Amino acid sequence: MSNIQTSSHADATDEARRRKERNILLICSSVCALIVLDTNIVAVSLPSVARSLHADFSDIEWIVSAYMLAFASLLLPAGSLADRFGRKRMMLLGLGLFAMASLGCGLAWSAGALQIARAVKGVGAAMLLTSALAVIGHVFHTEKDRTHAWAVWGACMGVSMTVAPLLGGVITQLLGWRWIFLLNLPVCLCLGMLVYREVAESGDANAARLDPWGSLLLSGGLGCVIWALINANAAGWSSAATLLRAGGGVLMLVLFVPVELMQKRPMIDLRLFRHAPFVGAVLAMFGYASSAQVMMTFLPLYLQNAFSYSAIVAGLAMLPFALAMMIFPRVGAALTRYMPLHGVMGLGMALVCAGNVLVAIAAYAGTYWMVLAGMLVTGSGAGLLNGNTQKAIMNCVPRERTGMASGISTTTRFAAIVLAIACLGCVLTVRTGSYLKDGLTGANLPQPAGFTDVVERIVAGDSAAALPALGNSLEALHIAQTGFAHAFALLMLAAAAIAAVSGVLLFRLMGRRKNTSIDAIPV
Repeated sequence: MSNIQTSSHADATDEARRRKERNILLICSSVCALIVLDTNIVAVSLPSVARSLHADFSDIEWIVSAYMLAFASLLLPAGSLADRFGRKRMMLLGLGLFAMASLGCGLAWSAGALQIARAVKGVGAAMLLTSALAVIGHVFHTEKDRTHAWAVWGACMGVSMTVAPLLGGVITQLLGWRWIFLLNLPVCLCLGMLVYREVAESGDANAARLDPWGSLLLSGGLGCVIWALINANAAGWSSAATLLRAGGGVLMLVLFVPVELMQKRPMIDLRLFRHAPFVGAVLAMFGYASSAQVMMTFLPLYLQNAFSYSAIVAGLAMLPFALAMMIFPRVGAALTRYMPLHGVMGLGMALVCAGNVLVAIAAYAGTYWMVLAGMLVTGSGAGLLNGNTQKAIMNCVPRERTGMASGISTTTRFAAIVLAIACLGCVLTVRTGSYLKDGLTGANLPQPAGFTDVVERIVAGDSAAALPALGNSLEALHIAQTGFAHAFALLMLAAAAIAAVSGVLLFRLMGRRKNTSIDAIPV
């Protein structure tokens, strides 16, 4: 009888433990899903933000880039802080900061105020992602449990990415763009209560010490380069301001290398980059993010500008892209049975390249069905790449280095997105301005005063603000909008070129035999 009671007690204890683990997994996955949702939901609202706050395209770029830049720059330091001072504590602090920044975004009275709030939000997001991932890794130990946990986590990320454009469109059109941010408040409150109640504190007494100089140089260098690119059209490409910002950013990124090499336990171990497969995997992540994932920002802007879609319709029009991204990881998993990983990733890059070329052609033709075809092809390639890029980086390092590898992977992803937004945004504004100038001259229409500002308004989706400067001429406005469509086609061709080059490099570098000396790098 006592054996039966003992067995029943053990079964009850085991069931309670599994229930606790399930709760923790769902909570941490929800925290990460909130970040993914917030990253992708804003794009559909950008034209509404531009009209409401009288923002130009540079302001719009900073609204996106401030968040991404803070997020990418602070991921690695945030991970060290979570390990040293407690992951639960860091998650609660991150939720509080994320909620306060969301309130600031919702109440923003100017584009500048919104940019600052978005940057603070990026800090909170970095704290949330690193601590949530660390908790999942700490709770699930066996290979079977971890495989299941990361599958659930990945499904939550996929659902968030899929519904983000449509949800953003619905909220923007029915409630107003400010509610995209304000609705985060009750969500953060609920998640905070669940984290406090369900998640146990954990940490790593042997965590690497903080690397303030490395963090400062990385974030400062990226920030200055992006500052130069975003503001170059207004300040002038050869102006002292642009050259100083770009030069200062490059100098800081160059200094980052010797600073990291001098550290005993660096934030990023640059010795990993001596090995071709690792370099190829990192380039694959960079190429994927800068040619495919960045389209979650640019495509909604194009759909609303080129086709005069409402926010809801633009969100619906983005569904094919998002659904393909969600479905094709399963196709990629099946393909890995018959092809090497770098072959599947090379195929993914080829699809992204082809899809971007199709959208470029569609931008000239002005037909949504071709845009739809291009989005499906690009989304399919992105689906093959999304999980495999992370997997490829992890496969290149010893198991005990996976924490650093994960940090490098995520930092590369978001740094690539923010750099692509700045660079491709330059293509969009410069080409739109060039086409408008030539078109007005050919039609014998006067050049508007404040020409650069007019171009910025057109690209941002605020045609109503640009029309008075164009003399209320509908012909001039049509020329400007046609110029935007042609410029977007060039942007897509540039993204296709990035995908093509990245695909060739990853295939060649990752196809080399892995150098086993990478395992000898000390932890």
